[in-house]
Amino acid sequence: MSNIYIAYHFSIEPKELGSEILIAELGELAFESFTETETGISAFVQKDLWDEMILENVHILHSEEFEIDYTYEEIEQVNWNEEWEKNFEPIDVDGRCHVRAPFHPKTNAEFDILIEPKMSFGTGHHETTHMMIQHLLEMDVTGMKTLDMGCGTAILAILAEMKGAQPIDAIDIDNWCYLNSIENAERNNCTNISVYEGDASLLKDKKYDLIIANINRNILLNDMLAYVNCLNPKGTLLLSGFYNEDIPFIDAACTEKGLTYVKKFERNNWVSLKYVN
Repeated sequence: MSNIYIAYHFSIEPKELGSEILIAELGELAFESFTETETGISAFVQKDLWDEMILENVHILHSEEFEIDYTYEEIEQVNWNEEWEKNFEPIDVDGRCHVRAPFHPKTNAEFDILIEPKMSFGTGHHETTHMMIQHLLEMDVTGMKTLDMGCGTAILAILAEMKGAQPIDAIDIDNWCYLNSIENAERNNCTNISVYEGDASLLKDKKYDLIIANINRNILLNDMLAYVNCLNPKGTLLLSGFYNEDIPFIDAACTEKGLTYVKKFERNNWVSLKYVN
């Protein structure tokens, strides 16, 4: 992997919603890591994958609802662990589940998940991860054959195993996420998680009782048929990675394929939906 990166430093108003939308858009390009700053975010892309027109189709930069300025610079050998130590905050969900890095103190939470964040954990994932954890905390997943699609750091697969789900497949198209998920599964003493590098094409002839997909709207819509085809009767599909405005599109894709809507969580305009087969 290249040691030379281009770092973009964005100043965003309003900061919180603008940062989330910008991260979601940049995440569909070659940007592979994001850190929060006082005025917005910094985003990092390998120089080998960069050109001066990379931001041309980032819609939020042309929106009248946000004021966004940026500068960019070439940097060498980013110390990602140091960046995450400065920027990664623990996630506490309803006092029951605590997601933390090795440099955070242990808590007495019912489910204590240890994650080495590295580059596969961006600030934009906090809201969606939080809601997916809420869904899992409410469910009895004992013995459920489970898929964590777009697993990132494998947080959700790890929690599913802690709650009794097995066996579990965790899939991500990004090599760094794939490697990081293997490390994190081992770090949490998980023995029922198999991690794979790839996309929805890996799902052929697979069957699951529970599918967790925290990705983004476009990929979810593109792959929805693959998810439904491998969901067992009475199986559950948990979705996140999109906004309130995206619900009609997601809901139509699910219901036209025979799924039934159950409930929604919402945090700062991000949403998470639960469907059953």
